[in-house]
Amino acid sequence: MRKIILSSILLAVVLVSCNQKNKEEQTPNPEVETVTKTEETEAAEEIVPVSDAVKASISTEAIINGYLKIKNALANDKSKEATAAANDFEKAVSATNSSKIDSKLVDKYTTITESAKKQAGLIATNDGKIVQQRMYFAVLSKDITSLIATFGTSKKLYQDYCPMYNEGKNGYWISEIKEIRNPYYGSEMLTCGGMIKEIK
Repeated sequence: MRKIILSSILLAVVLVSCNQKNKEEQTPNPEVETVTKTEETEAAEEIVPVSDAVKASISTEAIINGYLKIKNALANDKSKEATAAANDFEKAVSATNSSKIDSKLVDKYTTITESAKKQAGLIATNDGKIVQQRMYFAVLSKDITSLIATFGTSKKLYQDYCPMYNEGKNGYWISEIKEIRNPYYGSEMLTCGGMIKEIK
């Protein structure tokens, strides 16, 4: 219950801080909208520290670095760079050695990385269509969050959220910087959103 209340408060603060492009569409009571969006929101997987043994079984760094390049290209409104980064991401996933992963986690790793490669492929094939690329990036962000939640990371990262994207349903992303640079809106609303969690 406490988590739901804190999430609602955070969402309310972020909603107030974002610049809405269509102010005439705002509801008169933002608190009511916040509660509704919280119920509809697809919650991101909770990221908790994982054991050293699990971390040692696979290095997630190349995959995460590839993801961050896509994120930064989209935040900078650069569709062509996002395409190139998505192609590199697919190569990084394929090149990652997963042979030491515990047998109980192999299926989860395969599910996550197959979905991530599919989304990266869709980003790559939609060169010049940044709205579609951002849509696939939202699913890719969910996959990367699951990867970090399951296998950890040695990088200092941040989990961010934009309540404006897709009506607040899946506007999560992972970032390497504390400053908000929104990959879903780029220059249109670059600082819209807030940090959910620091990942160490």
